[in-house]
Amino acid sequence: MARKIIIDTDPGQDDAIAILLALASPELEVLGLTAVAGNVPLALTEKNARKICELAGRSETKVFAGASRPLIRQLVTAEYVHGKTGLDGPSLPDPKMELQPQHAVDFVVETLMREEPGTVTLCPLGPLTNIALALIREPKIAPRIKEIVLMGGGFFEGGNVTPAAEFNIYVDPHAADVVLKSGVPIVIMPLDVTHKALTTRGRIDAFRKLGTKVGDATVALLEFFERFDEEKYGTDGGPLHDPCVIAYLLKPELFKGRTVNVEVETASELAMGMTVIDWWGVTNRAKNATVMRYIDADGFFALLVERLGRL
Repeated sequence: MARKIIIDTDPGQDDAIAILLALASPELEVLGLTAVAGNVPLALTEKNARKICELAGRSETKVFAGASRPLIRQLVTAEYVHGKTGLDGPSLPDPKMELQPQHAVDFVVETLMREEPGTVTLCPLGPLTNIALALIREPKIAPRIKEIVLMGGGFFEGGNVTPAAEFNIYVDPHAADVVLKSGVPIVIMPLDVTHKALTTRGRIDAFRKLGTKVGDATVALLEFFERFDEEKYGTDGGPLHDPCVIAYLLKPELFKGRTVNVEVETASELAMGMTVIDWWGVTNRAKNATVMRYIDADGFFALLVERLGRL
C-alpha cells in the first residue's frame, strides 16, 4: 500500500521539486498539500502549490491554505532567494484548480483523527507553524502521526539566514520548539545534508534531456534558484533542500544520520532559531529526532530525474 503523506509547504523552487517528486511516485499517496507563509507570503505559497499540481497534471490534489504568520514573531520572507513570486524562473500559468475552503490546520487535525493511527506521515518543507498549531489545537493527534520528516536546521553547516539559524526554523522557532517537544517520531534533513546535494551543471542537464514540460520547468526553477547560493557559497550549483524529505521516504538508504537530542533557541536574538543538536551526546537530554548528515547525492539526483521523467 502507498504511504499516506501530507506535504506542508511554502513554495519555493525547491518545494516545487519536492512536490513533483511526491506526485510522480506511486509509493506515496498525497492526501493534501497545506500551504504556510515562509519563502513568500501565504497568498503566494498556496497559489504556487496549485501551480505545481497543475504542472504535474495532478489538479485533483487538494491544496489548503494555513497560517499566514508565525506563532509569535513577525513573518520573515525570502524573495531575495526565490524571487517576487516564490517560483521565479519558469513561466507557469495561474492555476485553474480551486483552493480548498477548509483551513489547513483543520484539514491536518481531521485527517489524522480519521485515518488509522500510525498511517499518516507529515512532510513539512517550510516553517512549522501549521504543524505546531495542529498539535496545539488537538494534542490527541500526536500519537496518531506515523512520523514527521522535515527539512530544517543545521549543525556542522551552521545557518543560512543567520550565522546560527536555518531559514525554516528561524521563521518560526516557537513552532519548531512545539514540534520537537511533541513526542512524535521525527526525522530532520538539515543543511548538513542539503549542502551536499548540489545542482551542478551536469545534474541540471539531465533534467533538460527529459525534453518534457516538467523537465523544462525544473531546469528553469533550478537555474534561477541556484544563482543566489552559487554566489553566496562559491559552489558549482546550489543546495537542493526540500526534495530530500520526499527522497528519504522513497529511498531511506540514500541517507545516513543518528538519533540525538535537538532543541531550538527561542530566547536569544543572536542565535534565534538555532537548532542545538547534541550530535556527540554530551548532555543527558532525551533523544527526540533522527538527524541526517550524509547523502548519496548521485543516487538522489538519479531518483529525481527518473521520477520527474514520469510526469
